[in-house]
Amino acid sequence: MKVGRLGPGGTVVLEERPEPTAGPGEVTVRLAACGVCGTDLEKLRGNYRTAGILGHEPVGRIAAVGPGVSGLAEGARVFVHHHVPCYACEVCRRGDLTFCPSYAATNLDPGGFADVFRVSAEHVRKEAVLPLDPGVDWGTGALLEPAGCALTAIRRVGLSPGASVLVLGLGPVGLLYARLAKALGAGWVGGTELSPLRRRTAERGGLDAAIDPRAPEEVRAAVARATDGRGVDLAVAASGHPSVVRTAVELARRGGTVNLFGLPEPASRLDSDLQQLYLRGVRVVPSYATTEPAIREVHRLVVSGRLALGDLVSHRLPLADIAGAFALAARPDEAVKVVVTGAAFGA
Repeated sequence: MKVGRLGPGGTVVLEERPEPTAGPGEVTVRLAACGVCGTDLEKLRGNYRTAGILGHEPVGRIAAVGPGVSGLAEGARVFVHHHVPCYACEVCRRGDLTFCPSYAATNLDPGGFADVFRVSAEHVRKEAVLPLDPGVDWGTGALLEPAGCALTAIRRVGLSPGASVLVLGLGPVGLLYARLAKALGAGWVGGTELSPLRRRTAERGGLDAAIDPRAPEEVRAAVARATDGRGVDLAVAASGHPSVVRTAVELARRGGTVNLFGLPEPASRLDSDLQQLYLRGVRVVPSYATTEPAIREVHRLVVSGRLALGDLVSHRLPLADIAGAFALAARPDEAVKVVVTGAAFGA
């Protein structure tokens, strides 16, 4: 079978491997679709300090069920989450599930960009295999994980009804964050983004303002109009660039919150006036990844009609052209969300 993996010199390549089998407590899944995430792109650039496995947003059909598995059947349409916490350690007991020491140690074999991938017994036992509602198409299913990351962040920082929110960086996950904030009761939701295509996508999806950050006075004026000059309740740095985080700190109100949501580059530093940060009482709260309960909640929001995801998929390319999919995903003026498809996509 074909597998997409990291290649030399920041490339993604296809290689042939034997198809995995389902052992006791395990399942295998035939790929229908898997989104190209920003963290996948960062792994190619060498900016992400985790294991180099690619593909963590997969949906497909169960190909085989191992001995001892109940509640899952061959042919079922499913989403599979790649990491699971232990739910038992001190970190998990205090609710910081994505920071569990064993969380990042779990993964799909050999990753989400594969004709067929194996889901471990631990994943199955901890309900990381989510059956998809018949009304959830493959493209929407491939967006459940990044939307889950946004929901985990929102729960971590707290979102009051009617809150004002500014999302700085309207890439796919920033767009999902903004839509979720709206769906969960935020009042005014605006965003900043360099790409005209993604700004138009944001406006079409219901954002109150989508502004080019190269016009900082326009950004400040929009925030001032929306908040009577106070600043936003929640400023989301959906890009990890230090200048974006600094702007988020400046645009948050007194006592407001900055969510450090986008991945910063290694060794990057926050260049802000720390005394002003202190005197204004602005909280800076990081959020990383997501868990099965949040993904299930996103699935319920989609099924109920409160949240739309699938229209963010702008391009679908087959696994055989995974290099083209990654190249396209790195061009924000041409693409919003790029999804790699497998054999189960048409099934």
